Amino acid sequence: KNWLFAGSPDGARASALLYTLVETAKLNGLEPYRYIRFLLEKIVAAKERDDFHNLLPNRVRKEEVDSFFLTR
Repeated sequence: KNWLFAGSPDGARASALLYTLVETAKLNGLEPYRYIRFLLEKIVAAKERDDFHNLLPNRVRKEEVDSFFLTR
């Protein structure tokens, strides 16, 4: 029933996309909060389709996300 509170079809779609990213990150051994922060920092530099694809949780290595936080 959580989908009843999405507010609109667009809101439900946005929620579904976010939940999918979080769950896929978990399945790939990534800590969701760290992955989402990593994604939001890196996505601004993405220009080509491959740049965006390489930021998906199944293509990002855990070491890459972890090292991103060590340099902060």
